[in-house]
Amino acid sequence: MVSPAGQLRLLPWAESEGKPCYLAGEGTGYLSRLADNMESAQLGLAGELLQEAKRVLDGRQWTPGELHLLAVQLTEALTNVHRIAVSRGERLPAPAYEDLDAFDDEDNQLYAPQPTQRA
Repeated sequence: MVSPAGQLRLLPWAESEGKPCYLAGEGTGYLSRLADNMESAQLGLAGELLQEAKRVLDGRQWTPGELHLLAVQLTEALTNVHRIAVSRGERLPAPAYEDLDAFDDEDNQLYAPQPTQRA
C-alpha cells in the first residue's frame, strides 16, 4: 500500500537474504490482504508469547534452557512487532502542521493526576 506521502509499504516478511520486502499499490490487492493477515497473526502470537513469558517468570522455577528459548522467541516476536510498527508508522498521513515547535508548552504537558490525601 502506498502511503499518503507516496511511500511503499514495508511487508511483514523479508527476502531469503533477510532484506526487507516492499509493496506498491493502493492496498486493496491480494498481497495487501495477505500482509494484513500476517501482521494480525504475528501480533496475536506476540501477545500469546507475552502471556507465556509472564507465566514462566512468575513461576520462578525455570531452567537456563527455558530462559534461552524464551529470549529467542521474544526477540523474534519483538522483531516482527517492530517491523509492523515501522510499516504502519510510515503509512500514517503527514501532520497538517509544518513545525512541531509551533505548539505552546502548555499544549505539550502530560496530565498526571495529583495523589489524593487520605484522612
